[in-house]
Amino acid sequence: MSTASPPRHEVNDIVAAEVAREQRHVDRVYAELAKADERAATVEADGLARGRTDRTGDVRDEELTGLFERDALVYAAARRRAALDTQYDGLVFGRLDLCPSPPNGHPPRAQDREVRYIGRLGVRDDDYEPLVVDWRAPAAAAFYRATPVEPMGVVRRRVLRSRGETVIGVEDDLMVPEAPDDLVVVGDGALMAALTRSRGSQMRDIVATIQRHQDEAIRASSRGVTEITGGPGTGKTVVALHRAAYLLYSERRRFETGGVLVVGPSAAYTAYIERVLPSLGEESVALRALGDLVDGVTAVRTDQPEVAALKGALRIRRLLTRAAALAPEGAPESFRAFVAGYAVRLEAGALRDLRRRVLRNHQHNLATDAAREALAAAAWRQARGQERAEFLDAFDSSRDVDAFMEAWWPQVDPRSVLLRLTDTDEVSRLAGGVLTHDEAAALAGSYRETLLLGSWTVADVALIDDLAAVLGPVQEAPVEEVGFYDIEELDDLAAYGVRDVRAGLGSSAREHRTSVVTPADARERLLAGRIERPASYAHVLVDEAQDVSPMQWRMLGRRGRSASWTVVGDAAQSSWGEVAEAAAARREAYAGQPVRSFHMATNYRNAREIFDYARDVILPVVPDADIPEAVRETGVLPVPVYAADVVSATVAAVRSLAEEVDGSIAVIPATRWRERLAAVTWDGPEEGSASGAALPLAGRVSVIDPLSSKGLEWDATVVVDPEAITAEAPGGARVLYVVLTRAAHRMTVIHPA
Repeated sequence: MSTASPPRHEVNDIVAAEVAREQRHVDRVYAELAKADERAATVEADGLARGRTDRTGDVRDEELTGLFERDALVYAAARRRAALDTQYDGLVFGRLDLCPSPPNGHPPRAQDREVRYIGRLGVRDDDYEPLVVDWRAPAAAAFYRATPVEPMGVVRRRVLRSRGETVIGVEDDLMVPEAPDDLVVVGDGALMAALTRSRGSQMRDIVATIQRHQDEAIRASSRGVTEITGGPGTGKTVVALHRAAYLLYSERRRFETGGVLVVGPSAAYTAYIERVLPSLGEESVALRALGDLVDGVTAVRTDQPEVAALKGALRIRRLLTRAAALAPEGAPESFRAFVAGYAVRLEAGALRDLRRRVLRNHQHNLATDAAREALAAAAWRQARGQERAEFLDAFDSSRDVDAFMEAWWPQVDPRSVLLRLTDTDEVSRLAGGVLTHDEAAALAGSYRETLLLGSWTVADVALIDDLAAVLGPVQEAPVEEVGFYDIEELDDLAAYGVRDVRAGLGSSAREHRTSVVTPADARERLLAGRIERPASYAHVLVDEAQDVSPMQWRMLGRRGRSASWTVVGDAAQSSWGEVAEAAAARREAYAGQPVRSFHMATNYRNAREIFDYARDVILPVVPDADIPEAVRETGVLPVPVYAADVVSATVAAVRSLAEEVDGSIAVIPATRWRERLAAVTWDGPEEGSASGAALPLAGRVSVIDPLSSKGLEWDATVVVDPEAITAEAPGGARVLYVVLTRAAHRMTVIHPA
């Protein structure tokens, strides 16, 4: 038999014929989708017509039934149409040629083989025969799990590459020792073809190139906790996202009703991954960064490392509990009232004791009635000889008591408690036995900065959530008729240390006094919105888990009390130092559920030359780091540049990389260079250029800080001042390791000379 390869033009003709063959099937699929869309539109119109009746008389039950049927039909049809109308690159991305039992060990004949197409959603023809199998269905499992050692009945696995509805290429993997004469095998393998593609501004799914070990993690049992570990570039994140899509497909009622929460480290990360799940056919997922996990709060700012460590450690809870138990700002220090003819007076010590006793058994915001009852009991003990029921009835109807309670026991926003921690001496007093004086000063300084900037930090969000759990949800004030209050009587209430309650009255009452209008200040911005009870989810997916602080694990645990979990991380990339405490908090969030683990050992992202550079940085610091094997080489080593003018050197490096790669480029600088580099107009004319010509860089270059680069990837990166990144980052060399593993194809490292 001749082993000579066919001429190039013959190869091109063969590939073109195979592409045309697959295009015919894809055309048939899209034609069927168009018909399905028309059917869904008809169902939707029929649903809208339901619920109408021409009958007179008592038809309430029939009307309600009709309305229910209408809403159900409209909802189901609209949802199906949305799925059909959404166009994704590569709706049909795979093909299996199967022959479960090859005859006598010989290559299977065409008549013995079954063809099965794999895609993002299932499609059937008019006879209900499958044209495409949903990638999550059991019938599609062999597409991901078949290997030459264990082919699972697969003869050839083919990946279709498409642009919109057009097939532009195919890549094959042969699973049997010898290909049948009538079966064409094209390309060098789908995985390597996919790895060489350029990155964009958002993460791509890997649904067409999932490997066996990845598929096992994706399709693992939905119960308990699934932990996915591995070094940089091993596909942990995208495997976890495909797992979320698979769970929604396999147990839709459970997970769509209960909800799936996906949590990442930053807003940049969530923006990067937000396309993946919709491209896999799933829209019903809550995607949050740690900084916006609490409804009513959004935070992107980060603390200095030493302050973030204070706010993330569990010992901060003792300080928060003490601060939450303080009397609200402006609360009266004594109580005076006339009740049923008796003068009642309670001093500061008595009020403190009452508050302490009430909070022993109640959350502050749910304890207004209990506090009023405790106040009434203390007042009655002063009313010597007064009949109890009569006295308590008079106490309950007293306007003086109403006004006092409003000031003494108002609803407390958890954020307002943190805003009281601006005075170092006060924080030191509250933090006795918890923080040193220097730590208290750093914490107080961070909240002075918060008031100055009018924005929370990411670490604050977990503290707000913890305080909300201590205080209870803020209750809406009842709407009451206040017209009988006389304006002069409102002034008299001030004698009891009561705050001005006119702010709660309508404009008709307020217009009797001069109104002072002040502009919204930072405090108002910090307290804007309402802190709601945390939602509870059926499944929680946490990425970059090695960076989640113990306090953040508590926040996550409140949202996953009855949830199953998927948790992704790599200890060597951690920026959180207290590993044991974080591990304990993580186990507490799991609520005792069993844990299964999957390890990813192959680096699909980085070229070997780039990863070897990063490996040599991390191993001296973390000798037991999880080092994956990079499977791709470019022959191009990372480029070190030593420059006196760092900004100019960075611009030059970006322009050089833009000529070598087609996709995205990230500049990842140390803090001191960030503002200057962010101000560069990357797609403008090069300085000193005689022609003034501009490279086409618009949309390709981004400047991002080291911590926000976690979980992201680019075709090329320029790392600026790695020594400073190590010195300023909370994880030191671990964070630099993250930065050095973001590039797929090229990397330049700028060192200040």
